Amino acid sequence: YCVYTFNYGDGLFTLGQFSGLDPMTKSGSELKSFVDKVRFWSGASKVDLVGHSQGGMMPNYYIKFLGGASKVNALVGLAPDNHGTDFNGLLKFANTMSDLFPSISDKIYGAIGANAPGLLDQKFDSAFVKKLNSVPDTVSGVKYTVIASKYDEVVTPWQSAFLSGAGVKNIKIQAKCILDMAEHV
Repeated sequence: YCVYTFNYGDGLFTLGQFSGLDPMTKSGSELKSFVDKVRFWSGASKVDLVGHSQGGMMPNYYIKFLGGASKVNALVGLAPDNHGTDFNGLLKFANTMSDLFPSISDKIYGAIGANAPGLLDQKFDSAFVKKLNSVPDTVSGVKYTVIASKYDEVVTPWQSAFLSGAGVKNIKIQAKCILDMAEHV
């Protein structure tokens, strides 16, 4: 296979050093443009996508909402946060604190949202996750593989990585290699 890669979602203040910080809807549009270029360069009618973490989740948005289903043969997600993350309970705790101290919470979430909205999009109760999961996990004609670890400390609960539906193969690393301690990073 010819392999192509790109960075997406470069936040305004990152000076190209960190990717995946822009809103995931914008990153999905960037992926749409990139897939079209790869299809043109390679002559392929469909592509296979492989992504880690947000890079395994965001392509599903492209497939579901931006016309990617007709251009994608397979999506492989490595520790994707398909159903969002509570970041080891920290984000649920933050919701509780936000109820108790709304002004502090608004400042923190406001700062993150202004500089790295792509991070907030991954929160288990974000508008992005709600939209992504407002329709079935999978789209007919696309093959899905999700590889997750029960030791993932970023995508929590770790099972939120898994998808359900036709054409899905969910793999828990420890089901294949019981002693494997692989985590998210």
